[in-house]
Amino acid sequence: MISKSHNYYNKILKPYASENRKQMTKAEACLWKYALRDKQMGYTFNRQRPVLNYIADFMCKELKLIIEVDGGIHSMEDVAKKDIIRQQHLELVGFKVIRFKNEEVLKEINNVREHILATIHSLK
Repeated sequence: MISKSHNYYNKILKPYASENRKQMTKAEACLWKYALRDKQMGYTFNRQRPVLNYIADFMCKELKLIIEVDGGIHSMEDVAKKDIIRQQHLELVGFKVIRFKNEEVLKEINNVREHILATIHSLK
């Protein structure tokens, strides 16, 4: 069941999202610790949030902002095509989606933070 009134929350995916939270990648853990946890950006972000038929890596409900952290598998053609479709679906219902590669998060966290802050500023 997907609830439009709760930012398209999909409770059917809740167990999978819970499992993903327990198994965050190194890049996801880094972004969470150094940028998104405890309202570091001025807004609350949720990890592994079920939305539509997907699980967003990070989501701010108030801004309708989704942040995805992509590992090497996302450079494969079939995965990249699915990412495009996923992003289009999320944007169709009003979300802004930004993506970072694992390497960006792990090696350039300050630049990633600045990009997120600029995106937040543009959405206010």
